[in-house]
Amino acid sequence: METAITQLLGIEKPIFQGGMAWVADSHLAAAVSNAGGLGIIGAGNAPKEVVEKEIDTIFSLTDKPFGVNVMLLSPFAKDIISLVIEKKVPVVTTGAGNPAPYMKELKEAGIKVIPVVPSCALGQRMEKIGADAVIGEGMEAGGHIGKLTTMSLIPQLVDSLTIPVIAAGGIWDKRTFAASLLLGAAGVQMGTAFLVAEECQVHDNYKEKVLKARDIDTVITNQFLGHPVRGLKNKLTTRYLQLEKEEMKKEKPDASSLENLGQGALRKAVTEGNLESGAFMAGQCAGAISKRQTCAEILNEVYEGVTLLGGNA
Repeated sequence: METAITQLLGIEKPIFQGGMAWVADSHLAAAVSNAGGLGIIGAGNAPKEVVEKEIDTIFSLTDKPFGVNVMLLSPFAKDIISLVIEKKVPVVTTGAGNPAPYMKELKEAGIKVIPVVPSCALGQRMEKIGADAVIGEGMEAGGHIGKLTTMSLIPQLVDSLTIPVIAAGGIWDKRTFAASLLLGAAGVQMGTAFLVAEECQVHDNYKEKVLKARDIDTVITNQFLGHPVRGLKNKLTTRYLQLEKEEMKKEKPDASSLENLGQGALRKAVTEGNLESGAFMAGQCAGAISKRQTCAEILNEVYEGVTLLGGNA
């Protein structure tokens, strides 16, 4: 199977693993790349030396293409950009900001740049500044989300751009993979499905929470601050939503209590498995994920979606 994205990146399967902060390390990314997809290291808010260690490790684990996701609002974003250029990372995906200030130097270094976008307007802007492709992420996804669903966003992105579009948000199996291709996507990105991968090093409580989730067990918080986040329900999300309502009623809302409540919550979920105060970010497809598998098994099952299209992309 070949699509515009397999040709662009030299990968076997047009399946990306999301660059999830605190989750997407070198071991997970290498396992995905070795299985034929594009593994991605999530830089998150990590400093240069931490990301450098992960990049060095993945080079020792795979000779296949991989990427690094750069969160552009990170105070270390400029350092990470310099690092990926120095290390000759093949692919960079970007989120939480505009990659325009770094686009020229990334492209001159031969790096493929693929921003995550929640709308056609942003997709068109990314194409204009030289992006090689975009990841269109629907609000079904876990973590920070936009306002459009994947079903609505992807065909509109495809129609408005000439560069390849990768579909993200609510994709976990061969049916959703095949549907994305029918919508015009050249590939897909999955995050939640890889949370329960054997090679994923999140706390076991995190994996069990995803495996036991129902279809209605995600909730959106942080809307008050203008940066909505989807995650699994727990005491933290209940308290967060309560505080949001209280602040919205005030004449002069104060976001400090919300910021304090969310401080370090993702780390608590990933490394400690803290079921009460951890932020267990996951997409709506969590309710459909019911078994632990290796990355290779996940990719192979999803890739079977090609047969639903009669073997054609």
